[in-house]
Amino acid sequence: MARPAASPPRPARRRAGGAITDVAGVAVGHFTDPRRPTGCSVVIVREGAVAGVDVRGAAPGTRETDLLAPTNLVDRVHAILLAGGSAWGLDAATGVMRWLEEQGAGFPAGPMRVPLVPAAVLFDLMVGDASIRPDAAAGYRACELASTQPPAQGSVGAGAGASVGKIFGMERAMRGGIGTASVTVDGITVGALVACNALGDVIDPQTGQVIAGARTRNGKSLLDSRRALLRGESTTRLLAGTNTTIGVIATDAVITKTQASRLATMGHDGLARSINPVHTMSDGDTLFALGTGHAGKSLDMMTLGTMAAEVTALAVASAVRSAQALQLGRLHLPAAGDL
Repeated sequence: MARPAASPPRPARRRAGGAITDVAGVAVGHFTDPRRPTGCSVVIVREGAVAGVDVRGAAPGTRETDLLAPTNLVDRVHAILLAGGSAWGLDAATGVMRWLEEQGAGFPAGPMRVPLVPAAVLFDLMVGDASIRPDAAAGYRACELASTQPPAQGSVGAGAGASVGKIFGMERAMRGGIGTASVTVDGITVGALVACNALGDVIDPQTGQVIAGARTRNGKSLLDSRRALLRGESTTRLLAGTNTTIGVIATDAVITKTQASRLATMGHDGLARSINPVHTMSDGDTLFALGTGHAGKSLDMMTLGTMAAEVTALAVASAVRSAQALQLGRLHLPAAGDL
């Protein structure tokens, strides 16, 4: 007897205001420092999630990424931290570990549990008092504020001090931020949370138009850095490592550690669609991927990877569209909606 044809996957569905918290098993918390624009954001998977990472930028600031290599022992983590403050901000992961320990979450290690919290940071020390950075208390507070509700976007958490379009100088840059998005196909959801502090411009992935980035010399309109570079316009002297886009992709699909690593890799396609130039010598672009398995099933990796790239690109665009303008002394960073 001939088998009935398999039903094709249902078309992708973007939820209005879609967020990484649409993925079952994921909670997000932001801490925004009231003393200057900086902060941290935590993606919590208290029950543990299969995890992978792909670091593409040439100037990354990361913690616990080696343990996510497919050939290494541990395959599940309990949270991912994104933070401002450059390398100082990695300290916030200690607070996340402490909070998780109090919740009884962690990798069994004899009589105790060790929470596993990979992290990545971005450079925002040029915005306000550089001596103020996210610390362990900030990471702990972000966990206390975590929720499964859609997280705030724009100038909050790890995106509080973010800026974009710095190729031709900070004085011609614009406000970056943190954004989120999700998409669902055949009962499987993939979401992303991305803090965008890119050297390059941010591009609308649907239209290809620049929506935030380097401005013209009079500051009143967008320059379009790609075309300016191809015309041969000279950039300013760039300080290595002062830019970065960092983020987390999560899915409720059942995936392996190797597949999580591949999802993180394919997620970078979304950065390439929404940031230009990207993965430069002055960026530390890093994406993590998590699989909670709550859906109890999976999709083929071609579909999952396409979803990962899609939500990453949408989250980047949402980050700058949600940001608020900043005036701090002589530094003026307009928001995307201001031009």
